[in-house]
Amino acid sequence: MLNDALHIDGLAFPNRVVLQPMEGCDCRGDGAPSALTREKYLRAARSGAGTIWFEAAAVCPEGRTNGRQMMLTPANLDEFKALVRDVRETAMREAGVDPVLILQLTHSGRQSIVPMIAYRNRVYEAARPCTDANIVSDEYLDRLPEKYAATAALAAEAGFDGVDIKSCHGYLLQELLSAFERPGKYGGTFENRIRSYIDCVKAVRPAVPRSMLTARLSVADMVPYPWGFGTDASGGIDFTEPDLLIAALASEGVRILNVTLGNPYYNPHVNRPFRKGAYTPPETPETGLTRFETVEKHIKSRFSGLTVVGSGLSFFRDKMFARAEQLLTEGACDLAGFGRMWLAYPEFYRDWRAGRLDPKKCCLTCSRCTELMRGGRPSGCAIFNEYYRESYREMKT
Repeated sequence: MLNDALHIDGLAFPNRVVLQPMEGCDCRGDGAPSALTREKYLRAARSGAGTIWFEAAAVCPEGRTNGRQMMLTPANLDEFKALVRDVRETAMREAGVDPVLILQLTHSGRQSIVPMIAYRNRVYEAARPCTDANIVSDEYLDRLPEKYAATAALAAEAGFDGVDIKSCHGYLLQELLSAFERPGKYGGTFENRIRSYIDCVKAVRPAVPRSMLTARLSVADMVPYPWGFGTDASGGIDFTEPDLLIAALASEGVRILNVTLGNPYYNPHVNRPFRKGAYTPPETPETGLTRFETVEKHIKSRFSGLTVVGSGLSFFRDKMFARAEQLLTEGACDLAGFGRMWLAYPEFYRDWRAGRLDPKKCCLTCSRCTELMRGGRPSGCAIFNEYYRESYREMKT
């Protein structure tokens, strides 16, 4: 099944492999792709993957996580057009595929350069303190949908096939989902807490009528209620509100749900199970991988018309394709997402198809790519890529 094409609303996906959005922190100050950004996506193009899901692009300057985060604007539109064109040409020439290209749209909220938060969260603020002055106003949130719509329209003009209205990993739209104690029209009730997210989807849809609408969603933050979405008081998953939210997203035209879990700033082992990392997680990687499977099967069982992207597959290294085939066959997901793997081994899918997958090149799930990002450096594989390996050495000395 992995090599099978998939057609959704007239858009052809050449195969079921998705390169997940992996933020590089390597764009220019104006948000345009740098030479390093271009090199990364041209490597992705050579992989043969049917879908390249571009990293988070901020919808406004104040919503950037850092001064090198991707941001699409009228001033740099031509550079994005050139990147999209070159990615398509490279993919066709060197891998024989015309990939689906999706741009992820985001507002970093609490993780912005100057934190912009939905409410005071004592769990998250243990690591990064904030004050009431960091809480965004209702008036600011009222204007957010137009920012998403404007960036989505630019993405369509640049040549992207679809846009992702991102709500995950504790960023602003995701944090609003757990704003149980926020007063006003964006907090308290479920309808109020999803209001900003749904309003952004509603604004984007008419702005890009011929583009695919997608969502990268943290189905559950894995943070105890009331400090996280989709969880109970113990931090376990409660599907009640995620099911209602997914139904609302589907009714507004979202066709693909890219599943993730947790918050990498608080519990990175949840969305990126690892073999080595900066701390010893409170659960085994196998527990986290089983959680992904459970969540994906739950969603497919209730939303059969929704296309689901599975996650967490990079952990399986040279067994990743066998695992992906199993999940596709069992109906847990429709597309198989690989994140860290393509940073470590960009040719992984092309080599597998040719019968020459090299286990020694597979991602070690050591989390050094994340360490680089947290260290304020461009993110990439610090094991197999010389540039990032040297950067990691410099950071550690």
